Amino acid sequence: MKLNPEQIKSYNNDGYLVIKKFCSPAEIKKLYDVALKDDAMSKNALDLNDQAGKKTRLSLWFKPGNDVFGYLTRSERMVSSVAQLLNGDAPVCHFHSKLMQKEPKIGGAWEWHQDYGYWYKNQFMFPDQLISVMVALTPANKENGCLQVIKGSHKLGRVNHGFAGEQVGADIVMVENALKTMDLVYCELEAGDALIFHSNLLHRSEANLSDHPRWSIISCYSLQSNLAYNETSTSWKTPIEVVPDRAVLEWDAESLSNADFLKKENDPALKETGWENDLKV
Repeated sequence: MKLNPEQIKSYNNDGYLVIKKFCSPAEIKKLYDVALKDDAMSKNALDLNDQAGKKTRLSLWFKPGNDVFGYLTRSERMVSSVAQLLNGDAPVCHFHSKLMQKEPKIGGAWEWHQDYGYWYKNQFMFPDQLISVMVALTPANKENGCLQVIKGSHKLGRVNHGFAGEQVGADIVMVENALKTMDLVYCELEAGDALIFHSNLLHRSEANLSDHPRWSIISCYSLQSNLAYNETSTSWKTPIEVVPDRAVLEWDAESLSNADFLKKENDPALKETGWENDLKV
């Protein structure tokens, strides 16, 4: 996949980029079927309470394997897009991927945050070398809690973060100031669309109060030149073994039971350092 200069400029100016029909309907059907049926996902899911007590559910793993999600994560279109936007000389590495599972009526909110608000505790050095790619497995809209972003907020740099329920949330004063200064955008997606965003982009999502699920896969990438001094996994510094795009549909795939899933108690972002309590989030 070759991004055009206008797409690259849009990402640099706005902090995010939407690519329509990034995955085909057949690919999305296969990915969603595996997400529903592979019990490794449910067995390794983490529940994080939002400030209202509703649960946000995700399964997170590090090394991209030979399962169908690993093939998507390692696909030419994915790695090529990331490499063009990170615009560095070092190889692209996969930090982690996560399956976001917002169930109808009960799926909780995500509070305002930057991904680097979490990853700062992993002690990554360079936020400009971190990026996330969300692929919608089901439609995402205002009714079922699609992602909201503050356009251009990645230019603020890292905002201080504290705890919001069991989540990490951004300093609400800075969020309110950003909302006075920049545009709030609802990123509504069809299944198969991709949303690519900078690690310092402020974003959130509402609880899913609709009758329809909102599921997505988010793969997070870094350049090998971006050192992480408090991260015990190794995928973040291992160049990706790229596979052809057709692998998602055509290659034999393993179960996700082989994936190295994150355990809640091992997440550095959820550990208190002391200064979080001084912030209102």
